[in-house]
Amino acid sequence: MYDLTKSNAKWTEDEDFAQFAAKIRESTSIDLTQYKENQMRRRLTTLRMKHGFTTFAKYYEALMNDARLRHEFLDRMTINVSEFWRNPNRWELLRERFLGPMAASGARLHIWSAACSTGEEPYTIAMLLDALQVLDRTSLLATDIDENVLAKAKEAVYTDRSMRDVPPGFKSKYFIRDGNNYRIVDKLRRAVRFQKHNLLLDPFPEKYDLIVCRNVMIYFTEEAKVGLYHKFARALKPGGILFVGSTEQIFNPGQYGLEAAETFFYRRIASHA
Repeated sequence: MYDLTKSNAKWTEDEDFAQFAAKIRESTSIDLTQYKENQMRRRLTTLRMKHGFTTFAKYYEALMNDARLRHEFLDRMTINVSEFWRNPNRWELLRERFLGPMAASGARLHIWSAACSTGEEPYTIAMLLDALQVLDRTSLLATDIDENVLAKAKEAVYTDRSMRDVPPGFKSKYFIRDGNNYRIVDKLRRAVRFQKHNLLLDPFPEKYDLIVCRNVMIYFTEEAKVGLYHKFARALKPGGILFVGSTEQIFNPGQYGLEAAETFFYRRIASHA
C-alpha cells in the first residue's frame, strides 16, 4: 500500500504526487508520467480537494476502496468530452477525400477509432460508411481506457449537446427520439466493436485503412507523443490514413513514416518498413 508514514515527517507536495503516480501505475497500469505533468497534476489536485483529501496519499487510499471515486478519477484523467461531427468540415473532408476512394476500391475496410470516449466518434464514422454503402464490409473497432465511457458508448443514448453538429438528414436517419435524448439505431450499434485499450501500454492492432485519434495527444508529453505516432504509423497499412485533432498537427511526419495528405490527415508511406 501507499506509504503514509512520511505524512507526519517532511513530506513535500512533489513527493506526494510522485508516489501517487507510482502507485497508480502499479495498481492500474496507467502511467501519469506520460501526461503533461502540470496540466494533469492541476486537474487531479482540484479533484482531490473537492472531496476534502489533504494529500494524494489519502486520496489514493480512498480510490482503492471506493469504485465511484475510481470512476470519477479515470473520467477526469481522460477528459471525456466528445460530440458527433466535431469540426464538421473535417468529417466532410474525410468522406470525400478518403472514405470515398476506400469505398470504391471494393476491398474490406478496417477502421480504428482510438480513445473513442462515449462513442460519438465511431458512430459518426459508421454513419459515413453506411451513407457510402460499405458499412457491411467494414470492421470498425473503437477503444478507450475507461470502461465507464465504453459502457455509455454501448448504450448509445445521447443528449442534445452531443447532437448539435449532426446534419439533419443523418439525424433523422440514424437516431431515434428517446424521451429528452436520442438513441443510435441498432444497425450502427451492431457495427461498432468496443474494447478496452490503454494507448500507452497495450499492443496496437495492425493493418488498418484508417485510424482516427482526435483531441487526445494534446494531453501527453512530447516523448509519449513520439512513441505513439510511431505505433500508429506501424498500425496502418501502407497508404493508410491517420486522422488527428485540430490542435494536433504533426510537424515532421516523415520521421514516423507518414506524409501529409491533407491538414490533420497523414498517410503511411508505402515504402516505410
